[in-house]
Amino acid sequence: MTALRSLLFAPGNHARRVEKALGLAADGVILDLEDAVAVSEKAATRPVVTEVFGKPRAGRLYVRVNALTTEWCHGDLSAVVRAGLDGIILPKVEHGHELRAVDWLITNLERERGLPVGVVDLIPIIETALGIRNLTDICGAETRMRRIAFGAGDFTLDMGMAWTRTEAELLPHRAACVLHSRAAGLEPPLDTVWADLRDSDGFAASARHAAGLGFQGKMCIHPDQVAGANAAFTPDEATVAQAARVVAAFETAEAQGMASIQLDGQFIDYPIVQRARRVLAQGTA
Repeated sequence: MTALRSLLFAPGNHARRVEKALGLAADGVILDLEDAVAVSEKAATRPVVTEVFGKPRAGRLYVRVNALTTEWCHGDLSAVVRAGLDGIILPKVEHGHELRAVDWLITNLERERGLPVGVVDLIPIIETALGIRNLTDICGAETRMRRIAFGAGDFTLDMGMAWTRTEAELLPHRAACVLHSRAAGLEPPLDTVWADLRDSDGFAASARHAAGLGFQGKMCIHPDQVAGANAAFTPDEATVAQAARVVAAFETAEAQGMASIQLDGQFIDYPIVQRARRVLAQGTA
């Protein structure tokens, strides 16, 4: 698994922002055809987006299409599923059958255009009460989807909920995304954007909290957020060094027939070692 620590949105109809985003250290860039594009410009923005598919970029390239229930989704997918695209971001997913329908369409477009079937990734955003309620169905849809994302902006709007700085109100819903992803054998999910661009400390706290809950990365809406997201979802040098000590000490003890030891006063057994090995994998990814 190659973690997506940071996915940066860029409006598909703003060429300068797109060009800048492609050169940043984000693990992925999302060219947006949905919220960032006015209704009158949606169709005209599609060829603008596909023009950049062949340009150099630092990370993976995704396109957020319009929701399946809109009149633009089919046209969006038909326009952008082509060579140079790494994946589709599908907003406002509420049912597993929506993913299966989009997966079927992408598969046929891949075949028509000579692409390997399955090469285009698919990430649904869960951002309504119905989507959260149907997480079992969505995560078990058995499509090309490898991970889901949580969107707090539309979710709190749908719920009539205040989106506070502490985000305490989001805890059960974030946790549900992690739980259902794990139960379905998916990768850890991606966390919501942070909307207050003036509050970098709030963004950092939100990212650290999401990492602690088990998310693999965070969606970003400004270039300044990318470094903070990458840092929050990457173990620091001290954490990696301690994990290496734990693994080395345990492997020595295991070779002597022991399955539990103490290191610096900490009890260490197989679950602790597995966590340390996961840290090492993240630190070297």
